[in-house]
Amino acid sequence: MNTGSARPMRHSAAIWGGTVLLAVALIALPFALTAVGTAWVRITNLAILFVLLSLGLNIVVGFAGLLDLGYIAFYAVGAYAYALLASPHFGVHLPFWIAVPIGAAIAAVFGILLGAPTLKLRGDYLAIVTLGFGEIVRIILNNLSQPINITNGPQGITLIDPIRLGGIDFAKTEAFLGLAFSGPVKYYYLLLAVMLAVIFIGVRLQNSRIGRAWEAIREDEIAARSMGINTARIKLLAFAMGATFGGIAGGMFSAIQGFISPESFVLVESIMVLSMVVLGGMGNVWGVVLGAVLLSFVPELLRYTVEPVQRTLFGRMLIEPEVIRMLLFGLALVLIMIFRPAGIWPSAVRKRELAHP
Repeated sequence: MNTGSARPMRHSAAIWGGTVLLAVALIALPFALTAVGTAWVRITNLAILFVLLSLGLNIVVGFAGLLDLGYIAFYAVGAYAYALLASPHFGVHLPFWIAVPIGAAIAAVFGILLGAPTLKLRGDYLAIVTLGFGEIVRIILNNLSQPINITNGPQGITLIDPIRLGGIDFAKTEAFLGLAFSGPVKYYYLLLAVMLAVIFIGVRLQNSRIGRAWEAIREDEIAARSMGINTARIKLLAFAMGATFGGIAGGMFSAIQGFISPESFVLVESIMVLSMVVLGGMGNVWGVVLGAVLLSFVPELLRYTVEPVQRTLFGRMLIEPEVIRMLLFGLALVLIMIFRPAGIWPSAVRKRELAHP
């Protein structure tokens, strides 16, 4: 009796079965969340945006090993590019499928502009430069209202066009097959499709020739150069690819929110995205997705539970929910770094590095 071939078949069947169950769960998720509250669908949409950002930063930090603390700048560039191309601010109303790619391309150019002068920097020096770049972009957006009003300064840009594709207005509620598809629900499915496409690209990049070149640079740049890898070009490609994903996320954020301002792109957001990558597992696409989902949902769950618990136990608020949320968030990160330094779901290479330093 040949049991060897039976095992792969059972394994394959389990994978396909799990994939089908996951697909059904993802399709039904927004309607289950709507039963609890529409706010949770919006939180889910924001979580998917953070997944897109984390996957982009994972290319720079996880694959290429380049510490970037100003990644949120590319998010801002994509968001403002869409807002300026699809709002009454300049009277331009380009369709979504044109404005978002333009924003992603502009973000990629900014990624190259950041990467070109920092090719010889590593570690803390690179982190400081990228940190400054992120703050410079935010300050420019905050002040680029005189003498020509381009960004509208701190007041931001309003009345941004919602997403319209194939005659479907994603901001309006529509009925289909007896179900009410509200704006957040329709945005969820669009974001889910984009997220799956970006995950596919990330997995393919990780296992590609370019991905192996990034990994070689991360491990030993001198050795990579001696093996014939054009380190300058590969680094610039990492910055450009990561910035492109950030630009796509920014454009979609702008379209969904309908309003953006420089305060949406502060340093804390960059640190949050970097924490998602580190927590989930640098260099592992699925680990990064897990980290982004956890750090998007857990703080919101704490926000909804901390206040009722305090009022039930003490009859009043002793500590603000935001303070407790940040304390628990910081404690969780410290514990992860102590007990799981490679992240919750690390890549195989990262796990070997820490096991045999």
